[in-house]
Amino acid sequence: MKKLLVAVFVSLFAMGAYAQTTSADSCEARAVSKDGKPLYGAAKAASIKKCEQEKRSATSCEALAVSKDGKPLYGAAKASSIKKCEQERAGVTGKKSGKK
Repeated sequence: MKKLLVAVFVSLFAMGAYAQTTSADSCEARAVSKDGKPLYGAAKAASIKKCEQEKRSATSCEALAVSKDGKPLYGAAKASSIKKCEQERAGVTGKKSGKK
């Protein structure tokens, strides 16, 4: 019985350590200044918001990188598609209008 309890506690401890290492990739963990010090207040909120927007836009643009027949794109075609998608989301079309 004691061996079972020890095994359960050890596995729970290992799962907790794993969860901490995977959460290190979160936007809140990335909210640090250039010199490595944690951000606070409005600067932290702005950093987290920017990080989350980048994650959403990168993920969704990558998901949209498919050919006309619905197959995923690869290589330069995929990179070009993602770049075009990100520019469109930022409001930059890259084309100049002939109208004044």
